[in-house]
Amino acid sequence: MGTRTIPERIEPKTLADYFAVMSRAIFQAGLSWHTIESRWEAYLRLFDGFDPVLVAAYGEGDVDRILADGGVVRTTKKIVATIENARTLLELDREHGGFRRYLRSFESYEALSRDLRGRFKFLGELSVYYLLFRVGEAVPRFEEWEQTVPGDHPRMREMVALARTQGWDGEGAGLSAGPGKGAQRGGKKPLAKG
Repeated sequence: MGTRTIPERIEPKTLADYFAVMSRAIFQAGLSWHTIESRWEAYLRLFDGFDPVLVAAYGEGDVDRILADGGVVRTTKKIVATIENARTLLELDREHGGFRRYLRSFESYEALSRDLRGRFKFLGELSVYYLLFRVGEAVPRFEEWEQTVPGDHPRMREMVALARTQGWDGEGAGLSAGPGKGAQRGGKKPLAKG
């Protein structure tokens, strides 16, 4: 039996949980999800379990150490971005009294997505949906969201389908269809069963 390429949703307990999911989304962007899955243990080891306090303190020597290890895909820009993202995550956690509070401080998915993409390096729209979906935050219904993002996204579709087979029906939880391609929190639209 091989490794599971399609990740399951998690219940984040620590900042490291959020940071690991975010970093995984960034590292697998533009690559086969299996490529990152098969090397994930090395990423966890090299990035100290994605403890953002430890990673935020990394310097050039740590970048060189990670690049020298054959266990990860060597992408200098994404490694440096991961260090910067740890610092941003810690700052938001401090400012909002918790990262979850930050995520829930927006009136719409669209506004949250825009803010995340503006603050975090290499975090695009696909990675935002992936992050929020995996950590259990409200996201628009996948089929509606997918129409707003160019290209085909079979792994994302499989991730949502897996969650649905496990009884999850939380797309749109706390969200209603909003103007344009976003959704607004606190709407009255019933959840769509998938």
